[in-house]
Amino acid sequence: MRIGFIGLGKMGSGMAANLLKAGHEVSVYNRTPAKKSALIEQGAHDCPQVADACRGDAVITMLADDPAIENVAFSDKGLVSALKPGVIHICMSTISVALSQRLMQAHADAGQGYVAAPVFGRPDAAAAGKLFIVAAGAPAAVKACEPLFADLGQKTFLIGDQAPLAHLVKLSGNFLIASVIESLGEAMALIGKAGIDKHQYLDLLTSSLFTAPVYKTYGGMIAGETFEPAGFAAPLGLKDIRLALAASESLRVPMPLASLLRDRFLALLADGGDSSDWSGIARLAARDAGQ
Repeated sequence: MRIGFIGLGKMGSGMAANLLKAGHEVSVYNRTPAKKSALIEQGAHDCPQVADACRGDAVITMLADDPAIENVAFSDKGLVSALKPGVIHICMSTISVALSQRLMQAHADAGQGYVAAPVFGRPDAAAAGKLFIVAAGAPAAVKACEPLFADLGQKTFLIGDQAPLAHLVKLSGNFLIASVIESLGEAMALIGKAGIDKHQYLDLLTSSLFTAPVYKTYGGMIAGETFEPAGFAAPLGLKDIRLALAASESLRVPMPLASLLRDRFLALLADGGDSSDWSGIARLAARDAGQ
């Protein structure tokens, strides 16, 4: 397939590389041109403008937040104006449900396809093609994207024909991950202050009650206090919790724990944690305990 790829950060660069390895014709655009060079050396086509990435069968966006997607989609010569009828925009970014709804409507009005397909997985999983993909959209459009999803991830979960629901699921998942990070941080602060080895404690947890990868990955980072370099930066964690809260307010679903997590991220950033991984909120519990 001929694919445009927009957004070559820590996640997008690995994803675009996997599409090239799978034999797709990939055209890349990034606001910072230097991030395109490695992919161009691997055979990607350089796109000086967003519209240049819109000439194939589909365009994937993997950008940081709502403003970045809005700029790429709705600006002059952006996706909505540049894509031909029938071409699919695959939004793999983590964005608000409200923006996903707006994108769905705008692309439908223009006769274009829109599939929401946010992912679970850190940059190492993106580079290895081991992401978990949550997809929703019109059945024909989703089916057309399945070969791409197979090259990018280890499993795709189909949520339904309403694209914004995929972004709601993604936000709910990130809320749960942040909840695990906070609870692990508090538990390790408790046992750590009593003199128990945190790595030994983590081995006990992940060998018995909590064997899921999220506990092993983030538990190791918390026990070792390895919060930099960030795989997923703390400001993005705050962004996602805020988006989850916005969705919960829209649906009138109280999420008191999400409100607590928002405050924890704010405290981390207020303490200079902008460059920290989002798991850095766990160090706040140790700090509060005088460790």
